[in-house]
Amino acid sequence: MSNRSGRAVTVRLSGSGVSVAFAENPVRVPGRTRADVPFTVRASGDRSGEIVARDQDGRRAAVPIRLRVGVAALSALTVEHVAVHGDRITYELVNRGTTPLVPRLAVHADGLFGRVLDRAPRTLPVRLAPGRRLRLTEPWRGRPALDAVDVRLTVTADGGARDTATASVRFVPWGAVAGVAGAVAAGGALLLVRRHRRRTSGLAAESPRTEAELTGAVA
Repeated sequence: MSNRSGRAVTVRLSGSGVSVAFAENPVRVPGRTRADVPFTVRASGDRSGEIVARDQDGRRAAVPIRLRVGVAALSALTVEHVAVHGDRITYELVNRGTTPLVPRLAVHADGLFGRVLDRAPRTLPVRLAPGRRLRLTEPWRGRPALDAVDVRLTVTADGGARDTATASVRFVPWGAVAGVAGAVAAGGALLLVRRHRRRTSGLAAESPRTEAELTGAVA
C-alpha cells in the first residue's frame, strides 16, 4: 500500500466476499512511503472477493482476490461403539477423510465351539460425507441361546479405507436358568421337610428311659 501524497494517511482495511484478518488495522502511512500489511484469508472451496482500503477522507481503493482451495483426497473411516442388543448388532461409522465414502461391511462372530456368524463383505446403502457420523444396525436372527461370542465388524471403502472393531457378549437363557434354580430350591426345601419329619417321628416312638440305683444290703 503506497501513499504518493505529501501528508500522512490513515487507512482502514476490510474484506469483501472473503474473511480476512489483518496484522494491523487501521494503518497509518506517512507521505511518500509504502506500508506492507500481512493478512490471512479464511475460506473453504473456491472463492472470489476483494480487499478494500478507505482513508480518512472517504476515498476507496479495492484489490480483487481469487482463491482456489485444494484439499488432498484422503479416504479414511472408522467403525466404533460396536454392541449386541438381543437379535441386533449396533455400531457407528465415521468418515475421517476428505472424500465421500460408500462403505462395505463384513460381519463375523466366533463362539466357544466355533464360528456362529459369517457374512461376506457387502455394500451398505449409505453415503458418508467427510466428517459425518452414522449409527447403523445389523440384524442377527438365529443367534446362539447359550454361548460366549466375540463379534468382529470390518468396514472398507474405495481409496484403501479400512477399519475393524470387536465386541464380546454372553448369551444366557435366563428363563431356563431361573426355572432350574427354582426346581433346585424346591427340592432342597422338600429334603429339609422330610428330614425334619423323620427326626420328629423318631423322637415320638422312643420309649422313656428309667434308671434304678441298686444298693447292697447285709443281713
